Amino acid sequence: MTCDAWSTLDLTGLKFNADGLIPAIVQDISDGAVLMLAWMNREALQRTLASGQTWFWSRSRARLWHKGEESGNVQEVREVRYDCDGDTLLIKVEQGGDCVACHTGHRSCFYRRLEGSTYD
Repeated sequence: MTCDAWSTLDLTGLKFNADGLIPAIVQDISDGAVLMLAWMNREALQRTLASGQTWFWSRSRARLWHKGEESGNVQEVREVRYDCDGDTLLIKVEQGGDCVACHTGHRSCFYRRLEGSTYD
């Protein structure tokens, strides 16, 4: 399926929250690493599907943003899935730029471990 065809998909099965947002988990397609969690509204999802690169809704800035617009670390979309309830997206990407997804300069936003949370 080409990116152009994605933009015509029926999104009615998705459940956006009261603010019109849906969480999107971004995963590296090459090794399965979870890179980040961000929010999408319908327009962000439609732009993602049409362009083949990730777009999100910034709750803090109250605007759409194209991942990598400032850093150059764009994400090339390879697959979009949604969960059984239709209320969460999983976006599999090739992480571009210098392979950094987090604004802190780390590969993944999940680089910190909660103390006392490791179990044998």
